Amino acid sequence: MLFSSLTFLYLFLPAVLLAYAVFPARLRNGALLAASLLFYFCGEPEYTLLILGETLVSYLIARWMAGAASPRLRRALLAAELLAALGALGLFKYADFAIGTVNALFGGALPLLHLALPIGISFYTFQTLSYVIDVYWGRLAAERNFVRYAAYVTLFPQLIAGPIVRYQDVAEDLCGKRMTADGLYEGLSRFVLGLSKKVLLANVLGQLVSDMTLAAERSVLGAWLLAVGYALQIYFDFSGYSDMAIGIGRVFGLRFPENFNYPYLAHTVTDFWRRWHMTLSSWFRDYVYIPLGGNRRGLPRQLWNILIVWTLTGLWHGANWTFAAWGMYFALLLTLEKLFLLRVLERLPRAVGRIYTLLAVLLSFVLFQSERFSAALALLSEMFGAAGTALQSPAAVYALRSYGLLLLMGCIGATPLPKKLAARLGARRWGAGALRALTPAVLLLLLLLCTAYLADGSFNPFLYFRF
Repeated sequence: MLFSSLTFLYLFLPAVLLAYAVFPARLRNGALLAASLLFYFCGEPEYTLLILGETLVSYLIARWMAGAASPRLRRALLAAELLAALGALGLFKYADFAIGTVNALFGGALPLLHLALPIGISFYTFQTLSYVIDVYWGRLAAERNFVRYAAYVTLFPQLIAGPIVRYQDVAEDLCGKRMTADGLYEGLSRFVLGLSKKVLLANVLGQLVSDMTLAAERSVLGAWLLAVGYALQIYFDFSGYSDMAIGIGRVFGLRFPENFNYPYLAHTVTDFWRRWHMTLSSWFRDYVYIPLGGNRRGLPRQLWNILIVWTLTGLWHGANWTFAAWGMYFALLLTLEKLFLLRVLERLPRAVGRIYTLLAVLLSFVLFQSERFSAALALLSEMFGAAGTALQSPAAVYALRSYGLLLLMGCIGATPLPKKLAARLGARRWGAGALRALTPAVLLLLLLLCTAYLADGSFNPFLYFRF
C-alpha cells in the first residue's frame, strides 16, 4: 500500500487515526502495531511472518544480552543477530546477484532462486541491527515490552522507505503515546506537502524521464532533460515520502529524524552526503565506518574505510554492480576531497563548489538509474555529444516546452526559497494573519489536486520501493 494511493488516504489512514485517538494510552502501542502489520500484510502478505520473526529474534537477543555478564557470550549473541539479520537480507536481496556473478565469472549454470524481495527489508534490518548493537555497546537499555519494541520495528509510516529510525529516537515517544491538536495539524500539514511533492512534482517529472528514455530520436538536449528530470524526480519522490513519514509520525506523537536538507545546494560532495538521506549516511558512519576505525588509524586506513563504506552503501540500494560502482564513484570523490580537493574548493567562490557538486551528483544518478553499464555509458555519451549525437530533436524540444515550467518549479522547490519567502511574509503583522488564514486552504487545494491526479489513475511509481 502506497501513501500516494486513495485507499491509504481515505480508508486506512483515517481509520487508524480514529482508532488511535479513541484507544486508551496503554493500548495505543498495540493498536499501532496491529495497524502496521495490516499495512504490511496488504502489500506483502507472504513476508509478514518474516518481519515478525526478525523482530522477535532481535528482541530476545537483546534481552539475553542485557542480562549476560560474560563478554564472550555477549559477542556470541551479537554475532547471532548479525547472522540472522544480514543472513535474511543476503538471502532475499543478494543471493541471485551472487549466483549470477559466480556464473558469469566461472561459466557456471547454477540456478537462480528468484525470491521476491520483501518490501522494506533494507530499512527494518538496519533498525533491528542498530537496536541490538546499541544494547551491546551499552548505549541503550534492552526494551522489556515486546509490543512497544515491535511497534517500533514495524511502524508503518517509515517501514517501507525510511527515514531509518533508531530506537532511542522514538523510545520516549512510544512510552508517552501523546496525540495533540498541534501534532495533528503539524503532522497532516507536513504529510500533505510531502504528498504534493510526490504526486504533483515527482510523478510528472517521471513522465518526462519516461518520454526521454523511450524517445526514438536521441539528442544532447534530450539526454540532459532526462538526467536533470531524473535527479529532480528522485529528490521529490524520496524527500516527499520522508516528509509524509515524518508527518504521520508527528500525528501519532512520534518525532522521526529529518532525512533531507536541500542537498542540491551542497558545495562539496562531502556536504551533499550530510544533506541527502541523512539517516542512512549517519547509520553507516556510526555502525560501519567508526567501528572499522574511522579516521583514527592513519590516512591509508581511513581511505580504505571510505571505500568499504561506500561500496556497501551502493549495494544497499540494490543488488547490481552498477550500484556498487555508484558507491565507489562517491568513494573516489570523497577521497579526492579529503586529499586535496576540499582545500582547493575553499579558496574558490562558493558557486564553483556548488556547480561542481551538482554536476558530480547529476552524473552519479545516470549510473544510479541504469541497470547496465552500457546504458549509463550511452546516456553519458549523448549528454556530451559523443558519436555525432544531434544537439536537439523535435521530441526533446517538445518536451522542453511541455515540461520547462515544471523543471523550473522543481529547481526552485529544491531550494529553501519558498520557505524563506513564507517566513519573510510571516514576519509582517498583516502577513502572519494572511498565512494563518490561507495555509489550510492551500493545503486543502493541494490535497484535492493530488486526489484528482490519483483518481485519474496516472503515472504513480515509487522509486525507493525497489531498494
